[in-house]
Amino acid sequence: VQLVEPGGGLVQPGGSLRLSCVASGFAFEGYVMSWYRQAPGKGLEWVSSITSGGIGSTYADAVMGRFTISRDNARNTLYLQMNSLKPEDTGVYYCEMADGRGQGTQVTVSS
Repeated sequence: VQLVEPGGGLVQPGGSLRLSCVASGFAFEGYVMSWYRQAPGKGLEWVSSITSGGIGSTYADAVMGRFTISRDNARNTLYLQMNSLKPEDTGVYYCEMADGRGQGTQVTVSS
């Protein structure tokens, strides 16, 4: 299992960013995929999950209405579109499936 997350960076409050997670080594289309994040000095927090076919998704209350999870099973890629970003969204973002987690990508929301 390999999960690689390019796409993090620095963004101003109110801005947008899209994260990607490129998967390999397993049948991507058969798995529920999730995003987690870890803020500085805090524990791992679940952000969102999406069903294997991409029809159903769920979100943490903290990101509901601002973040959108999606996937492209033909490209073995998971996405997280983040809008209206807040400083409290700062952290390392990880994509995860049942058998593995990516190395994470840093998202910093600051003016």
